[in-house]
Amino acid sequence: AALEDTPEVTVVAVSSVYETEPVGAPEGSGKFLNAVVLIDTTLTVRTLLDRALAIEAAFGRERHEAGAPRTLDVDIIVVGERVANDENLVLPHPRAHERGFVLIPWAEIDTEGEIPGKGFVLDLVGGVDITGVVRREDLEIIL
Repeated sequence: AALEDTPEVTVVAVSSVYETEPVGAPEGSGKFLNAVVLIDTTLTVRTLLDRALAIEAAFGRERHEAGAPRTLDVDIIVVGERVANDENLVLPHPRAHERGFVLIPWAEIDTEGEIPGKGFVLDLVGGVDITGVVRREDLEIIL
């Protein structure tokens, strides 16, 4: 299972890979790798979430304690202006506007990106700590 195996999804842009210190992870966790992928899709939000979970599972994702290291973590940050708030999905992602590891790669590929109710990605970058968000030129995302 991979994003490229989903015909209802068109990849618009893929950011560079960024290495970051873990946020909210157990002590002793190694650095994390992060990237942002912009897509167009005809899938419903729920079906997109199911697809994201299937991709995680195909790559060996096991759900342990919150913030723990994992093989793959696919987060849906925003879907246009849609709002969702249930046990499975919150849109927009409730902490994306505070996270340099989301905002920096997103700003790289989408200068007009916006988190509804929070602001434009380029403006939000200025208000977060980006210390330790390091672009990894030697890595790329394969979808």
